[in-house]
Amino acid sequence: LPAVPFQQPLSTILLDRHGELLGARIAGDGQWRFPPQPKAPGKFVQALIEYEDQRFYSHPGVDPLALGRAVVTDLRERRIVSGGSTLSMQLARLMRARSDRGVFDKLMEMMLATRIELRYSKPQILALYASHAPFGGNVVGLQAAAWRYFGRSPEVLSWAEACTLAVLPNSPALI
Repeated sequence: LPAVPFQQPLSTILLDRHGELLGARIAGDGQWRFPPQPKAPGKFVQALIEYEDQRFYSHPGVDPLALGRAVVTDLRERRIVSGGSTLSMQLARLMRARSDRGVFDKLMEMMLATRIELRYSKPQILALYASHAPFGGNVVGLQAAAWRYFGRSPEVLSWAEACTLAVLPNSPALI
């Protein structure tokens, strides 16, 4: 794992003394990517775990049950319907910054996911994922998505808004 997992340019943001966004400037690479946050908000975390990785707190980065379910489903449908990736595996894919989705890539994600789990705590993994997941178009990270789509900080989102953002990284083109 790299010492600094993500090195993409960040948006410049201006907040008032109460944390309200006054203005933002797009990052040098054309993405809305706000600075990473040390913690992901509770509503978003609960929605994300429920939707993406229900056994997040009990697996070491790879969930054999989810992988087995994905293989059975994919074989039954005769096409890839489910990948069985955990949040740690998805974070590994984001860290690798590659769009390849072959078997070798899945094996690399599995290996990196176990290393991520050894280096970071579960709350740190959730914060890293929330800060670097794609949320449609050129919006990257929960902070940028909450301000872009709902006009407020992710800490004050409603349950419906938090749930909407929790499912968006799975299919960001839906936005």
